[in-house]
Amino acid sequence: MKISLKVEYACRVLGQLARATGRPRLAHIETLAKAEAVPANYLVQILNELRNGGLIVSRRGKQGGYALARPAAEISIYDIVRVVDSEMLEVPVSTAGQSGARVASAWRDVGAAFESALKARTVENFLSRDAAEMWHI
Repeated sequence: MKISLKVEYACRVLGQLARATGRPRLAHIETLAKAEAVPANYLVQILNELRNGGLIVSRRGKQGGYALARPAAEISIYDIVRVVDSEMLEVPVSTAGQSGARVASAWRDVGAAFESALKARTVENFLSRDAAEMWHI
């Protein structure tokens, strides 16, 4: 399976924002970019898509930054993919030829299972359960 770099970066930055939940200050783009080794100029684009998709909120100004729009357990990987790279969810298989309908049906089943797996995992799954791995931005 191949996921886009954009989806990977979006998942990583959402994991960082989940770690920052409950803190008095919002996360700044420079901090997020450094923590996840993502180019800041590319991260701006991803954050805009996540904000427009309703997964994060932002505030401008000196006290500004980014935060999750809802709890990490309520943001599925499916939500992220749908917002950032919806083509990953498409199953464009032709029904042409004698076997086409059966092949297309099999791939639709695989696509449905993939979608179900994405919906079953959330941003909360990106958080460490081991105290030794925990660190704060």
